Amino acid sequence: MIATMAHLILGGFFLLNLVVCVAYVSMRRAQRYWKRRGVKSVKGATCWGHFKAVVLARRPLRDVLRELYERGRGERAIGFYVFAKPFLVLRDPELIKSVLVRDFKCFANRCIAPRREDYIGYVNIFALRSPAWKLLRQRLTPVFTASKLRHMFEGIVETAAELDAHLAKQLVDKEDENDDDDDDDDGAGWTVVEVKELCEKFTTDVIGLTMFGMRLNALRDDESEFRREGKKHFQNSYARHLSLVSLFFMPWLARLLRISFFDADVPSFFKRVIPEAMAERAKSGAKRNDLLDAFIEIKNAYANDPDDEMRYYFQDDGLVATSIVFFLGGFEPSASMMYFTLYELAKQPDLQSRLRREILAALEEEPGRRITYDMANGLPYLEQVCCEALRKYPLLHFLDREAEEDYELDPKSGLTIERGTPVIIPMSALHMDPEYYPDPDRFDPERFSSQNLRKIPACAYLPFGQGPRNCIGMRIGLMQSKVGLMQILSKYEVSPCRETPVPLEFDSYTLFTKSKHNMKLNVRRVRADRRR
Repeated sequence: MIATMAHLILGGFFLLNLVVCVAYVSMRRAQRYWKRRGVKSVKGATCWGHFKAVVLARRPLRDVLRELYERGRGERAIGFYVFAKPFLVLRDPELIKSVLVRDFKCFANRCIAPRREDYIGYVNIFALRSPAWKLLRQRLTPVFTASKLRHMFEGIVETAAELDAHLAKQLVDKEDENDDDDDDDDGAGWTVVEVKELCEKFTTDVIGLTMFGMRLNALRDDESEFRREGKKHFQNSYARHLSLVSLFFMPWLARLLRISFFDADVPSFFKRVIPEAMAERAKSGAKRNDLLDAFIEIKNAYANDPDDEMRYYFQDDGLVATSIVFFLGGFEPSASMMYFTLYELAKQPDLQSRLRREILAALEEEPGRRITYDMANGLPYLEQVCCEALRKYPLLHFLDREAEEDYELDPKSGLTIERGTPVIIPMSALHMDPEYYPDPDRFDPERFSSQNLRKIPACAYLPFGQGPRNCIGMRIGLMQSKVGLMQILSKYEVSPCRETPVPLEFDSYTLFTKSKHNMKLNVRRVRADRRR
């Protein structure tokens, strides 16, 4: 009996070692993929590939991609691995243009792979695959024409007035407790404000009003349901981080763990709210020319479609899926651009003063000192500041595409990408490349002056992507950020306080550009002598 047990243990030990050896050899062979194709790749750990620090949330994705990018200097593209899966990082703007624009038909789909069983994750416009993606995009594009944006603009200005009232109340409420604050450097009553939360509340209310015709009251109510649900998706947790890393880079793990694209509670909330809003809008017959109207038209168009697949994509829950993307993608990127801009302007008061002078001069020429659509889109220095903020702090660090067929990417070297190969465009690394942006860590709006703008290659600046699958809501996103900044900077000034994170550290528990710490700044009303 003892001898039999010993043989079983030895046999099991031998089998385990054999499996480990076979797995090791297979992994090593897989990780020679790029070498066999003549592409330089960075050596990584045998099992983990190059993403161990990202998978374990030890380093921000931003830093890992920038390191990969730098180690490929002199190359047009560089390979890396996540476990045994080969990925290709593009460094050359011309190759990037080929993938995003010139030969888009070969790269129409993203790498992200939600399970079909995860219906809400599978059919939303961000992850949706062609041809359904193309049909949905065509239906939604008219929502964002110039005439529709002008119509939405009044809602943005209205919400900006609420932002002003909310901020003014914060300053009054905290005035007494800040009277003796050591940060009050020149005796003028600074108040510490968490500007990240402030900006996110503002953009939440803007998206609710302009896209869905709903008053979400995030600025007025700290318990706003929409604000709470938005926070859930962008929460700092390892579980959420691993879910997104798996969906983008380790689809086999996402399938194994049955990972969903959205936090479990978020779809449930929107499944209740959006169909109710659509039904109420349809019953009333009201027309706002917004996203909700577009959803109703799409639903009616495909309700009796003979193609089962089309009905599958565009039923109620399919439209709910896309509404979640527009809500989350509408408030977070715009808020991010706002509070990172305020952070940089707080550190550079000369830039802040210059922008304020431009804003105040424009307001002086307008009856009632009201922000207008043409004003928001016509201030050159405001445009430069916003572009520089998006360069230094793009919400996403990368764009992902998947080759739909074998494709000769680089005729010079003969590099052909095989069908199914994931292609990564590391836009945060591109944005920090000194070849395109000298002294890239410095916040310098002059990079985007009319004289300097032409020096930047077209696909070396990608805050909203490029080509047919660029960000569909980029114009309204940029517009609400500009209006929010104009409202704040016309009446308030900002400066660093003791709790302001300097230097800035980025959160490693997310794939997004997010400060590791709260974004607290000193805020006070602009004094008359500082308006000049």
